[in-house]
Amino acid sequence: MTVLAADGRALIVAMDHARTQGYTAGLEDPGKVIETVIDAGADGIMTSFGIIKRYRNQLIGRIPTMMRMDGGPSLFREDWLANTEWSLLHTMEEAQLLGVDAAVVMLFMGIPVEMRTMQIVAEMANGSLRNHIPVMVEALPAPSERVPDAKAPRAMAAACRLAFEHGADYVKTYYTGTVEGMKEVIANTPVPVLVAGGTKMDTDLETLQVVYECMQAGAKGVVFGRNIWQSEKPHAMVRALKRIIHEDATAIEAHEELKR
Repeated sequence: MTVLAADGRALIVAMDHARTQGYTAGLEDPGKVIETVIDAGADGIMTSFGIIKRYRNQLIGRIPTMMRMDGGPSLFREDWLANTEWSLLHTMEEAQLLGVDAAVVMLFMGIPVEMRTMQIVAEMANGSLRNHIPVMVEALPAPSERVPDAKAPRAMAAACRLAFEHGADYVKTYYTGTVEGMKEVIANTPVPVLVAGGTKMDTDLETLQVVYECMQAGAKGVVFGRNIWQSEKPHAMVRALKRIIHEDATAIEAHEELKR
């Protein structure tokens, strides 16, 4: 089983943000977001246990669905990438009962929860052998004494390689900021790499340009959330992103479609 489309690429919509943020602008009505991105032709949705449980009939069998399996304290307790606690919250058996297509877990490199996240990745990878559910690992360097620049290509490449070595079938990580830097990350990772969107970018064109550069570097697609469902035109944004990912369009070409 694969989370990628027939051409080996994918646009996956992330919808797990409220699991840590609580209130999240744009995700007030998950069912509406689900219908919008499915209608626009998204290749998959990555979301939380609660959303899958509540909107299961809108997801399972209609679009490849990936479930976030782990988690830590909310942002009301501590900052992202400064996590002091992290736990496995759901099992592969639960994922199988819900009918999901892939499991998603974190690997934080450089902070005290690093070893715990490695254990979780390994546990999920072991479970995937029995349940035939692939594992996507979101591999992120965290700013720390030994990781002074978390966006440095070498740091990103190291985090992604650690995810692979512990059993990831797919790796999700941040964009390094340059095509050459991203090429270094991808060359060091023997499984497909997809790029996370992170915070909402300033303009639609910036969003499209980042995706174009990631694809030029060899990424297999993106896992974007806020840059889709916080867009003024989420349906059109999905279609524009698909043009870059599946049709090799440039950012300018995709932006023209977005404006239309």
